[in-house]
Formats: sequence, C-alpha cells, structure tokens
Amino acid sequence: MTTPAPAALPEPEERGTLSIGHTVVRKIAQRAADQVDGTARAERRVAGLGLGTHGAGAKVAGRADEVDLSLDLALHYPASIGTVTGEVRERVTEEVERLTAYRVRSLRVTVSALLPEIQPRVR
Repeated sequence: MTTPAPAALPEPEERGTLSIGHTVVRKIAQRAADQVDGTARAERRVAGLGLGTHGAGAKVAGRADEVDLSLDLALHYPASIGTVTGEVRERVTEEVERLTAYRVRSLRVTVSALLPEIQPRVR
C-alpha cells in the first residue's frame, strides 16, 4: 500500500494574508522594554490599595507598514537615564521590526518613576 504524495503548496503570495494587530505590536514592545537592564517593575495602586506590579506600558499608532510607539516605564535608581532609555529604544525597535512587518517611525519614551533597588531585610 502506498501513501499519496503530499499536495504542493501554492506560492506564498497566493496562500492568503497575514495581519499583525497593534495589540500584538504593543505586547512585543512592552516585553522588549522590560528585558533591558535598568528597567523596573512599578507597584500598581488603585485607591491606595496595592494591586501587584507592572512593567512598561506602551501605546501604538500608525498605519500601513509604519508604527509610532509611546513607552512609559520605570527605572532602577540610580540608573543612567540616557543610557537605559537608549538601550530601550534600540531593543524595542529591533524586536518590533524583526518580529513584524512594521517599521518603527517614531518611539517616545517617558520615564515615570525612579525606584530604588530594595535590599532584602533578612540575609
């Protein structure tokens, strides 16, 4: 008994389309920013209650094959703000362009907090 040969796939341009939503781009940008040394997770508080922590926040705008990104992040104190934000810009741009078909047209970084690295109380 022989197995039939697999059918040949159509050419890539004839297979359909792939759309990557801005939500996916936002998550890629946030993850890339959070992986840079010097960035910190900030405490999330609502009405004075602690609700865990969060990393970088991102907003995405744009159309066609270009996006504009806005990042909001916290840094460890005493971090070199210029150095860390430069690394964030480089890493985020590289990851978004590598994983999606989008070109990063602009990237705005806002540092909203400088957080000290807390030493453990028990050693």
